[in-house]
Amino acid sequence: MRVKNLRTNHITNPLGFELGKLRMSWITEDTVSKFQTAARVEIALDEAFENIVFDSGIREDIDSLAFYPEMKLSVRTRYFWRVTVWGDSGDFATSETAWFETAKLEEPWTAKWVTPSLDKELHPIIRKEFKLPSEVISARVYMCGLGLYEFEVNGRKASEEYFAPGFNAYDFWLQYQTYDITELLKEGDNCLSVMLGNGTYKGRYGFDGGYNELYGDKFALICEIVVTLKNGMTAVIGTDESWKAIEAPVKFSGVYDGEVYDANAEIEGWSKPGIDERNWSAVELIDIGYEKLTARLSLPVKIKEEIKPIEIIHTKKGETVLDMGQNMTGWIRFKASAEKGQELLLEFGEILQDDCFYRDNLRTAKAEFRYISDGTSKVVQPHFTYYGFRYVKLTGFKEVSLEDFTGCVIYSDLELTGSIETSNPLVNKLFKNAQWGQKGNFLDVPTDCPQRDEKMGWTGDAQVFASTACFNMYSPAFYTKYMYDLREEQKRLGGSVPFVVPSIKPKNPVGIVNGNGSTAWGDAATIIPWTLYLHYGDKELLAQQFDTMKDWVDYIKGIDDNTGGRRLWTVGFHFADWLALDAKNPAELTGGTDKYYIASAYYCYSAKLVAKASKILGKIELSEEYSNLAEEIKQAILREYFTPNGRSAINTQTAMIVALYMDLVPEDHRERTIKDLREKLDGDNMHLTTGFVGTPYFCRVLSENGSNEDAYRLLLNDDYPSWLYAVKLGATTIWERWNSVLPDGTIGDTGMNSLNHYAYGSIAEWMYRNMCGINPVEDVPGFRKIRLKPTPHGSLKYAKANFNSPNGPIESGWKLSDEGILTFEFEIPFNTTAELILPDALLENVKIYGSSLIESDIDAVQEGSNVVCKLTAGRYNFEYMPSKEYRYIYNLDNKLCELINNVEVKEILDEVIPSLVNNQVLSFLFQNTLKQISCGGMDLGIDWNYALNKIDSELKSKAISIL
Repeated sequence: MRVKNLRTNHITNPLGFELGKLRMSWITEDTVSKFQTAARVEIALDEAFENIVFDSGIREDIDSLAFYPEMKLSVRTRYFWRVTVWGDSGDFATSETAWFETAKLEEPWTAKWVTPSLDKELHPIIRKEFKLPSEVISARVYMCGLGLYEFEVNGRKASEEYFAPGFNAYDFWLQYQTYDITELLKEGDNCLSVMLGNGTYKGRYGFDGGYNELYGDKFALICEIVVTLKNGMTAVIGTDESWKAIEAPVKFSGVYDGEVYDANAEIEGWSKPGIDERNWSAVELIDIGYEKLTARLSLPVKIKEEIKPIEIIHTKKGETVLDMGQNMTGWIRFKASAEKGQELLLEFGEILQDDCFYRDNLRTAKAEFRYISDGTSKVVQPHFTYYGFRYVKLTGFKEVSLEDFTGCVIYSDLELTGSIETSNPLVNKLFKNAQWGQKGNFLDVPTDCPQRDEKMGWTGDAQVFASTACFNMYSPAFYTKYMYDLREEQKRLGGSVPFVVPSIKPKNPVGIVNGNGSTAWGDAATIIPWTLYLHYGDKELLAQQFDTMKDWVDYIKGIDDNTGGRRLWTVGFHFADWLALDAKNPAELTGGTDKYYIASAYYCYSAKLVAKASKILGKIELSEEYSNLAEEIKQAILREYFTPNGRSAINTQTAMIVALYMDLVPEDHRERTIKDLREKLDGDNMHLTTGFVGTPYFCRVLSENGSNEDAYRLLLNDDYPSWLYAVKLGATTIWERWNSVLPDGTIGDTGMNSLNHYAYGSIAEWMYRNMCGINPVEDVPGFRKIRLKPTPHGSLKYAKANFNSPNGPIESGWKLSDEGILTFEFEIPFNTTAELILPDALLENVKIYGSSLIESDIDAVQEGSNVVCKLTAGRYNFEYMPSKEYRYIYNLDNKLCELINNVEVKEILDEVIPSLVNNQVLSFLFQNTLKQISCGGMDLGIDWNYALNKIDSELKSKAISIL
């Protein structure tokens, strides 16, 4: 047995975080036991556990997903903890030691806020020299710098973190960070030196080109160093008027425009003691106050990966361009070797146009790094900016070698937890693109895009992607910080939620309206907390955001009551089905589905979530109240938007998807609605027309309502509009629009066209949940119980998912043999149960590891056409011949488009019937079956039976060679 992944408040060894209610979690693996029978949590002030301050004792009720020790925490204290777990087979194990360390808590600050007595546009360095009379036992820094800061101690960079203190709702709270600098200090002379940059606090940021000084007009710093000395003394050094300041070599920084760095302005030894400070200026006190200061919630942003460029391109315009091979977020670290005064310019873009560098879709963002050489050779990277890019245009470099450049991929310090692989390389690429989209946009805030003059935390994008994000990465702490910001904004808006969190505060309120209260966007207030609870099983994730959830629904209800009390949301601006393709006017970005129908649907859905959360948190009366409200809304929707026989009055894909996903239609009308949706999809040439609201739920609704074949069709379409359309055009992330790039490679609309926008990457949730079948269960969340319901399809030979869940590693995969046999592989973690649904199976035909399932000790029953098994921890292999044909065998009843939409089949068809794929005469026949085409009075001279036999034989040969 091994106990690992110890986390405090969902963070590994958190230093100086705001902890609130303390929660411990861990994972147990490598054991013969199936279940935990007892556990014991110990917390001590020393690593040897001689001074234990909390001992749960051996208890049967301790939950590894979230154990809440009741104890009062002391300021600036490191606590060590461990857990011992006992299994039902009698084995037990004690974990390695983990720790957490508190920040200042309620302790008053001795440090003061200071600002440099320089021109407020000049980036400063602020420093302090100090003496320590004895050897250092421990040392901590408690610091907040505005807008952004980096710091060094005695000539060494003190942290791997970038963009501290993070981006949050600065009007309402300011995060301070805690750093351990014990190893950097020494007895005698020491120096701590801080460099400050603009960030979103002070630099250009916001809509329509943005504003400067949105949150503050001056650089500011508060820093408190607390050192425990071997002689028993404690030294405290805080910012005050004795600190010194000077202009930094960073001459400009901005999150949109980049950075200018003049190496000639570097101060030798700027962070070491003993330099000449005669040219340094004094600092001044600034009245920011202490009341907003809060220990950090933000995970640190770090360089998480490094990649090398794959090619140097010399364009016909004479440009030298690096191709990184991947649209990424971060910067280039490079070797600078140039004459003194020579400027080296790096410009960043996402795509080439006409084989030349291009960045018009970045709008007003300059996205550049200017480095002015001091004549020496050194390795350089920016300090206070980042870029979203694949291509880098280089100017001023005499020689360019790939070895001199490294792409630094940055995102919040999140652990990757999920992976998916299938037999289709395009689908695999799509999945990786969705993960890269998350990497590129999870920088403290879940931004919409990392490249243009935006980079904002749009609430709609955040909520539709939340579940996918939790499969891909361990995300509770990341979202906790975001939801804290959302709550702070919401408090000032009477329960409404901004479109963007943190919201943009223009200095001059004339012009931009910082909007709030849109359906689907504001529902981040209910959907994200519920998603976190479902994925991680920690009730505190619900409790700390319950008021956020309730206030949002109350806000909508207030609007409803003030406009007639019809239990519909029928007023106000709404983004609705943003960027859907079914609007009558192509310029209308909100789609063709009635925005007030969508608003009312989310009103109902969010009321249901509040009712569920209330019940879980023991608020029974509130649960009943919001359940009744949800039912009233549902009945009002049925009266307004559905006929008595269940037909949707709004004939759009999204309208029916939402009705099915949000359970707005009675059970006896679901078949009608799914039938109408399938007919609508068929009428739309088997292609989606959905936007931000309909797309995330589309494939899930199809697979969970008897239309799995259509879900796979949508997944595997590779022409516009589809997910694979972008993949085939070379996308390495998810696009903002279905046609962000046109078939000829030219970019579409440049006013709003990001090539790294993660929202449509939510298809990955369907891959995890439906294709591979890994589903959390509401009644037993956190994957303590799993509903395994994979949905194989003959268009793929195999699919498998690996997911490091909060409860341990889960694996679910299936394979379809050339003979039509289905094989499933599963791994269920310790202390977990799973309900497995084997599709189209006869119990007497199912084998487990080659032996009859009936003769095994597994609880398995026949339910309709499926076999349902109850599984406990372990690995499993099932195999059977399904009761229906899963192989993709084509016949005359197939439509022409079904053949041509399959890559392998298209290749074979093109050999058998040259130029068929590109034959424009046939385009109008794509929705007809081969039998209809053959008998339709148009003699095409094609022997379809011969073509189908050729396809069947060649696909079998390929499958045999692969297997």
